Amino acid sequence: MVKRGAWADLAVSGATFALRVTPNAARDAIARDGDGTIRIGVTATPEGGKANAAVTDLLARTLGVPKSRLSLLRGATGRDKVFRLD
Repeated sequence: MVKRGAWADLAVSGATFALRVTPNAARDAIARDGDGTIRIGVTATPEGGKANAAVTDLLARTLGVPKSRLSLLRGATGRDKVFRLD
């Protein structure tokens, strides 16, 4: 479970998020490293865009914003992704 208050500082229009994603994780989880890197693990497989959809959903729930406000800028097929909050 994620405390939304801990992530509220990131929910700013125009903000970009650099993520390191782990598909096929044991559970869905999101964490910030000490250097500011955001790491996301999702149980979805990286086939047919399932992992990207799961990452978008988890990031939106964590930030408390609709999924439609998040855009994937880079990394559709890689583990390193960049999202923008519109």
